[in-house]
Amino acid sequence: MPNHFVYIIMDSCRYDSYQAASTPNMDKLGLSERRYSYASWTSPSHYALLMGMVPHTSPRGVFASEVYKKEFAKWVDRLGIPNLSFKTFVPQLSLPKVLKDQGYQTIARVSLPVLNQFTSINKYFDEFVLMANHNDFATMVSEIEFPDQNPRFYFLNLGETHYPYMLEGEDLPHISGVHGVFNKMDEFLLHGNKQKEDTSFFDQEEMQRLHKQQIKCVEYIDDLLGTLFSKCPPNTHIIVTADHGELFGEDGYFGHGPVMHEKCFEVPFLEGLRP
Repeated sequence: MPNHFVYIIMDSCRYDSYQAASTPNMDKLGLSERRYSYASWTSPSHYALLMGMVPHTSPRGVFASEVYKKEFAKWVDRLGIPNLSFKTFVPQLSLPKVLKDQGYQTIARVSLPVLNQFTSINKYFDEFVLMANHNDFATMVSEIEFPDQNPRFYFLNLGETHYPYMLEGEDLPHISGVHGVFNKMDEFLLHGNKQKEDTSFFDQEEMQRLHKQQIKCVEYIDDLLGTLFSKCPPNTHIIVTADHGELFGEDGYFGHGPVMHEKCFEVPFLEGLRP
């Protein structure tokens, strides 16, 4: 039977937040790497991930095509399918489509509204749910099951590490992401600056507090991973990574998206069979 596959995306988690966190469960999974996202914000990065393009290394002195080849070849070991034909990736260029064709049940749980089930990212999933709570990895873990009939592919987008990094009891300022901006654009265009949000920039102390909060959220996710690992059969391949990084005041930037900075692209990447 092919390997079950669990793909975990810690939204906005930059590499050094992962490094600074205590992650005993992730440490059991495998050695972590610093890699780079193909995009600086959630939607385009997830589209790339669902093409089968994991966050990339950045080797010098080689053709980019060679990097693609080596990364795509790893899907044979990840899925445990020795005769996997990479021609099946075209023309759709869809990892969920390839997995469905191999008999997988494809299931997505996402936290960010910009990835909701009405977007094209939902294509080729048997189940696709936008969680009611922005920070609900705990419910995802409780709902995951591995029946005997078919291998399963779980694609999990976690909002805990996305701004505002909310854990219980925390009171952090609110700034809209892309989805929130879209929701309020008509009102903004109608009223202009009369109803604008407070856009004063965070000072360095607040930046440091927010960075520490993201680190805490990584540790919270790691604790839940222990429960997830206990539910996974031994032949479950797991990837833990992020869709992009985040800025916490470096060079005058905060956040991600319309930002061109290395910290916006640096992400952790680790994978292996269920410990």
